[in-house]
Amino acid sequence: MPLFSQSSPCCTAAAVAAVKSSDRKTKFVSPALRNCKFTSPVLRLSEAYDLIQGELVRWSSVMDRSLPDPPTAVFLHGILGCRKNWGSFARRLALEFPTWQFLLVDLRCHGDSASMKKRGPHTVASAASDVLKLVRDLRITPRVLVGHSFGGKVVLSMVDQAAKPLARPVRAWVLDATPGKVRAGGDGEDHPPELISFLRTLPKEISTKQEVVRALIQQGFSNDVAQWVVTNLRPSSSGGSQSSSFSWVFDLRGIAEMYQSYEETNLWQLVEDVPRGVHMNFLKAERSLHRWALEDLRRIHAAEEVAAEEGGGVEMHVLEDAGHWVHADNPDGLFRILSSSFQGGKT
Repeated sequence: MPLFSQSSPCCTAAAVAAVKSSDRKTKFVSPALRNCKFTSPVLRLSEAYDLIQGELVRWSSVMDRSLPDPPTAVFLHGILGCRKNWGSFARRLALEFPTWQFLLVDLRCHGDSASMKKRGPHTVASAASDVLKLVRDLRITPRVLVGHSFGGKVVLSMVDQAAKPLARPVRAWVLDATPGKVRAGGDGEDHPPELISFLRTLPKEISTKQEVVRALIQQGFSNDVAQWVVTNLRPSSSGGSQSSSFSWVFDLRGIAEMYQSYEETNLWQLVEDVPRGVHMNFLKAERSLHRWALEDLRRIHAAEEVAAEEGGGVEMHVLEDAGHWVHADNPDGLFRILSSSFQGGKT
């Protein structure tokens, strides 16, 4: 019988619809999803996670220690997001590729992992180390790594740090993020540093979600971002009272550190000297708010040529009709592009 995690209501604007559709009890699951298996997170491990398994997977890290783990893909969210951002997309993959399993992780300071107090510094590298420890604890050797935005740099850092926890060959997907400098968006766009800074000025206990929405709009943030932010509020315990207040599901102090690290972390050296057996894929959203400079594209294309000569792999993709929230703006297009990594259970 499928197991469902006790999930906090954290998600990005891109995943609001996905959260609404990810019911916790079997009787609420649509018939199309009944062939997927859900493993609840084990909070004693390094991070909170969901493990979504295809119908043909007959493996558990707890029960079947003698069996090799099935082909596994790890999905990582962006800043101020959580593992549920990838829930609907991963379930669709599990239906299409039933021999695979998909590990969705709450990065440190986010979602259910925020309650697991971590030692600093809170950086791209420390988040990558957390995920590597988790896959070791689960006895999983990922064949595919997918990270959106901040999560994309975490994926690169995992490849940079790892030896045994990652299979060779392994495919790494960096979705709408570059290996180096993070460039500011233009006027009229929502800027994560300013958003994080403003959220830190708000009280820890919130009376209503609407007051946060109003405050954000008054500060110049878009209504979409304001509506997304309040999905990161959960009811506070108040002795059973129905008039409970709300509190944040993330650690904003830690997230501020993480975003600063995201801006400063430079992993171009890894991309321009790809380890043998690693295939790196960069995906640029056609309408992305993220600033891709011509220099970024030139360096990636140059790395493609060098990697091909030396037995590695670098490839650039463009997702049409999509902004930065690629898994919400054009999930069908993203599904088609990523599907090549799961064909035949091989990478």
